[in-house]
Order: sequence, then structure tokens, then C-alpha cells
Amino acid sequence: MTLTDNCSRPLLNLRISITQQCNLKCSYCHREGEVQQANASAEKMTKEEILHIAKIAVSLGITRIKLTGGEPLMRKDVCELVKQIADLSDVRDLSMTTNGLLLPEIADDLYAAGLKRINISLPSINPETYSKLTGGNLENALAGVKAAKKAGFNPVKLNMVVLKGVNVNDVAQMIEFARETGTILQLIELDPVNVSREYYSKHHRFLIEQEAMLRDKAVSVETRRLMQNRLIYHLPDVTVEVVHPTENSSFCMHCTRLRVTSDGKLKPCLMKNDNLTDILTPIRQGVSDEELKQLFMQANLQREPFIKPSS
Repeated sequence: MTLTDNCSRPLLNLRISITQQCNLKCSYCHREGEVQQANASAEKMTKEEILHIAKIAVSLGITRIKLTGGEPLMRKDVCELVKQIADLSDVRDLSMTTNGLLLPEIADDLYAAGLKRINISLPSINPETYSKLTGGNLENALAGVKAAKKAGFNPVKLNMVVLKGVNVNDVAQMIEFARETGTILQLIELDPVNVSREYYSKHHRFLIEQEAMLRDKAVSVETRRLMQNRLIYHLPDVTVEVVHPTENSSFCMHCTRLRVTSDGKLKPCLMKNDNLTDILTPIRQGVSDEELKQLFMQANLQREPFIKPSS
């Protein structure tokens, strides 16, 4: 069973934000489209509630789950949560997006618990640039990359949001770093989500030059059909993916995702917050799984390609 929306797009992927807490302050972070700022309060969903949501999703044909945040590793029960989701029989792929700072202490445990893949946010390997963008220490992030590779995660992807006037000139260095570490580099255009118009206008940059360079050097080019038709450039000894903003037609028309916010709402589109479906409250009220499935189906039918409102 696979759900499809009104545009015949299959629903295959679920991104669950398991916390809004974070130990960095990345200036470009879209926080999975959640309106509220990260805070120091306790997680709004318990481990059991997150697992319940995951079980409902899997029963409806969703086979790929990604844990996001905030910083997922801020949760002290993250390894238990990973193991319980990984143990669901129909989960084919369980992954996580993290800033990597806490990976040296927990990477082996996460891998043993059943986490398959990991994405590490790394906007630069220039210490000053990294600190400027995140408020963190680059050495801690690099230790996280090393720990992920050593633990056996495959692939380990490096998420680099390319920002005009900040880290554009670091792309070549990042490609070389990915080659040296056996990781995959994802070049990501800045999203106009949870950043000010001024910030977006100042730092957004189309990746035209970078893609031209990649095409010139690529041995082969692959298209990820179920990932918004994004292009993968296979260079000698290194792979680079290019991720364009979510509000472009190709991304939207090939979207296979649904999100769960950290406060337990089904979110059909990263770009919108006016069509959320509360699933946490019904769980706490003890409604049946069949009723929860109906909420998923309702949210799925609200998935539609994003149309930017006229200004």
C-alpha cells in the first residue's frame, strides 16, 4: 500500500523533528519550517509518541524515515528511539540529519541501534567561517564526521548551504574534503524559510557556476527520480549532489515527503504552516489507530506543489 496525493505523487518519506533544541545557532537554519524558535524546554513528544507516529506511517506504506531537529542528538533517549523505529519490520531506510558535534560519543551506539545513513551539516571547513555561521567549533564537527565514518555509516553526507558573500569560495575545498573523507557532498541553495527577506536577498546564490564546474568534471551524472529529480555528479573519487530551493517546480512536483513537527503536527509542506494536522493530541486522547491513519491520509491529500504567493 502506498498513499498518493491529488497530484499522483507517492508518499514514501517521513521526516520527524524529534526536538527543537540545538547546540548551535546556524544563521541559515530553516528548522524544518517550524515557526517557533529553538528553546531549552523539554521535548514535546515522548519517545513512545514518536514511535506510535512512526508505526502509523509505516502501516500506510511509508518506508523511509529521517530524524531531524533542532539537533536530534540533544535527546538523551535518541539511541532507544532509533532502535525501536529500526526494529519496525517495514522500515527500509532510517537516517538522521545532525550537526555532528555529539557524534564522537554516540556514533557507534547509533549504528548498532540500526541507524543506516547520516547527514552532517557542514557549511565550511574554514574555522572562522564555520564559527561565524554556526557559533560552534569546527574541530568538533570534523571529529563528528570522522566518528560517523569510523562507525560504518554509509553514506555519510555533508550538507553545505552555499551562501553568497560567506562560503561560496569554500566549495572547491569542501569537494576535496569529501574526497579525502569518503563522504558525499551536498551543495544546497539557501531556502527562503525562517530567514528574513534581508538575509535571503543578501546571501542567496544560484548554483549555476558550481553546476557548470561539476558537469565539466563529472564522469557521469545521475538523476534521483524520487528525490525531486536532483542531480548527482560523480566526479573521480567523489560524489556531489546539488539541492535547489524547495520552492522550485521540479522539487515540488517530485516531492514524496511528509513532515512531523517537534510538537506533533503533520506538516505537508516545508513552505507552509497553514495546513498542519495535529496528531499528537489525538494520540494523547487515546483515539484508535484507524483514526490516526485517517489523519495521515488527510494530511497527505493536503500535499500539493507550493505556489509562491504574489507580493
